[in-house]
Amino acid sequence: MELLTNELVQELLAVDQPICLSLYMPTHRRHPENLQDSILFKNLIQQMEDSLLQKYSAAEARKHLEPIKALLGDRDLWNHTSDGLAVFSAEGIFKVVELHTSVEELAMVADSFHTKPLRKYLQSGDHFHVLGLTLHDIRLFEGNRRSLYEVELDADIPKTIIEALGDDSSVKHSTLANYGGTRGDRTPMFHGYGGKKEETEKETESFFRAVAAAIEEHFSKPSGWPLILAALPEHHNLFHKVNKNPLLISKGIHINPWSVTPEKLATMAWEIMEPEYKLKLANLLDRFEQERAKGKGSDDYKEIAVAAVEGRVDTLIVEADRIIAVRITDLLTGNTQKKDLTNPKVDDLLDDMGELVTKMGGQVMVFPSDKMPSETGLAAIFRY
Repeated sequence: MELLTNELVQELLAVDQPICLSLYMPTHRRHPENLQDSILFKNLIQQMEDSLLQKYSAAEARKHLEPIKALLGDRDLWNHTSDGLAVFSAEGIFKVVELHTSVEELAMVADSFHTKPLRKYLQSGDHFHVLGLTLHDIRLFEGNRRSLYEVELDADIPKTIIEALGDDSSVKHSTLANYGGTRGDRTPMFHGYGGKKEETEKETESFFRAVAAAIEEHFSKPSGWPLILAALPEHHNLFHKVNKNPLLISKGIHINPWSVTPEKLATMAWEIMEPEYKLKLANLLDRFEQERAKGKGSDDYKEIAVAAVEGRVDTLIVEADRIIAVRITDLLTGNTQKKDLTNPKVDDLLDDMGELVTKMGGQVMVFPSDKMPSETGLAAIFRY
């Protein structure tokens, strides 16, 4: 499984192969619902095969589908699914991505990968991380307005103060007593080595600094998502003092993160994020209307296509679940032509347009249909 990051999307966008297979599907976390996942997977493979056979021989189709078909025999994959799955296959590249959100089923054969659902996931303004922090351990969650999931941390992330500071930590050589509460919500009394208050405070600061740096490097930078701290009130000031992550939000959740359910934590996090999300959305939509009034914005795909190939698109807004069967036929002029999506050379115009704008240094935002500023499925703000 690949970790979904902006770097992964850029890697997929850089692939230059005549046949690129993209598969998206919803999956289920629990038995027996997950028994249907492999059946849907087979059906989507069949759709890709039907598309390939329009232009290629049966032997060529089998060759290109072989890596994806091999996943059908991966019991570990189908027994440990999350809410969504994405698979990308082309000559020299094969990626399987677990998604913590459900996606619409899609089987796409084209001359580039279909990455709009990934960009929607990464660029949505309502996505965030929540860091649960105590004096001795951490939890990290990934979520949005609908749900929150605990992230499995790899070996590079210090999950406890002992992992961060090593065997020399006073915690390692101490006896903890009088816990007096749930996990993480405890007032420790140290006996033996390292019992001095000053030494404990220094170790706490070192632990918080190590956690802040690791979360920024491994999660905040790759995703670009805001980070919310969930910790007891007395821990917030110290963590903000040692933190260098610009994505850490000043407002936090003042609670022991072990004392509430992920569902409750999600509600508390969204109370912080919702005003910022709405403000960001409103500012962008207001900017589009202002620029369109000055002739520097449009929702006409033909006009936007010309601006995109010329590198004039500053910000492109595309509708998440809209697919437009149009192809940019000339990357010099921006000419477009309506096509059949079953053709293995044709992808979604919105996806292609997003890739082109990204390569030209523009910003692409993927919005749900009810937040779009137009009825055409896209809107653009031009640089000039």
